[in-house]
Amino acid sequence: MGPCKSTAGVHETGKKIGAFKNADEMVEFEKLFPAESGTKSLLSKHLTKEVWEEYKDQSDDMGVSFKTCIFSGVKNLDSGVGLYAGSHSSYSKFNKLFDPVIEAYHGHKPGALHRTDMTADGLENSVFSEADSARINSTRIRVGRNLAGYPLGPGVTKEQRLEIMNKVVEACNTFEGDLKGTFYPLEGMDKAT
Repeated sequence: MGPCKSTAGVHETGKKIGAFKNADEMVEFEKLFPAESGTKSLLSKHLTKEVWEEYKDQSDDMGVSFKTCIFSGVKNLDSGVGLYAGSHSSYSKFNKLFDPVIEAYHGHKPGALHRTDMTADGLENSVFSEADSARINSTRIRVGRNLAGYPLGPGVTKEQRLEIMNKVVEACNTFEGDLKGTFYPLEGMDKAT
């Protein structure tokens, strides 16, 4: 997105935006979600004044503030959810907000177990025709969470992102055969690449 022409209201792209430039500016509960914004996010639905008052000056175990966790949803008033954990401990430290939002979005109540099968056994892959195969130029791997010992997206610093990138690159450099490839960091990448 390009630069915003105003600090509150509607961005030139049509997105509804809040007036706050950073999380530290959020000091009054009543100003988080202006009535005229029409926000319907899960954050705005489940963040009560009582929860705000309890958590507003707290940080999770990795030092990520509660305000950082809610900033995206306060800034992007047309967000569907609007709440991001700053680290794994955000879920328990700020559970009075995360629990109802997770239940509303995923249908998982506190204490429910998430079971996954991270093996390739049982995966069924489509067989692509030669024409379909020819259309595939590249693929990517998306990492949806973090390495242990680091905050999640909203709370991680640039230095920590670089440490994480270097660890992932180091691990990927051990790949052989058809898994071997080249890593291109976004920062410094030229347009052609």
